[in-house]
Amino acid sequence: MATKQALDEDGWLDTGDIGWIAPHHLAGRSRRCGGVIVLEGRAKDTIVLSSGENVEPLEIEEAAMRSSLIQQIVDQRRLAAIIVPNKDEALQAAKVSSIIDPDAVDLGRDKMTSLLYEELSKWTSECSFQVGPILVVDEPFTIDSGLMTPTMKIRRDQVVAKYKEEIANLYK
Repeated sequence: MATKQALDEDGWLDTGDIGWIAPHHLAGRSRRCGGVIVLEGRAKDTIVLSSGENVEPLEIEEAAMRSSLIQQIVDQRRLAAIIVPNKDEALQAAKVSSIIDPDAVDLGRDKMTSLLYEELSKWTSECSFQVGPILVVDEPFTIDSGLMTPTMKIRRDQVVAKYKEEIANLYK
C-alpha cells in the first residue's frame, strides 16, 4: 500500500520535488553531466496566480538573498514577501543613502519597509515575476520557533500561519 502511494503510475518516486534531467552533450565540460537530475524546488511551494500562471518562489527568494539587507525571505502565496531584515546592514545603508541622520540608532518601520522594497526590486528585477507588498518581521525564523526544519529550510506553511493576520492586512 505505501509503495503505491510513493510511486506514480510510471514507477517514479513521488518526492514532491520539481526538477529536470540534464541533456547529454557530445562535447564540452557539460558532456559528463548528461542524465543528472537537477532539483529546482518543491511542488507544494508553487504559487498559482489568479491568471493561472505558476511561479516558483525559489527564483525570487534566491535573487533577494543576494542583498546584504535581507536576512531571510519567504514568498507568500499571492507574491507578497515576509522579510526578516539584516537590521545593522539596513541601518548603515540608510545612513549612507542619507535616508536617516548619520547619528540615528534605529530605522523606523516605514523607512525600513521602503528601503527593503527598493532593495528587493533591485535584486529581483530580472526575475520572471515581481513581489508585491512586503511584511517586515523582527523575529528570525529558527528551529526553536518551529519556523525552520533541522536542515535549515524555512517552513513556509508555519511562517504563513504565524503571520496570517498581518498578511491579510497587506491586501486591505
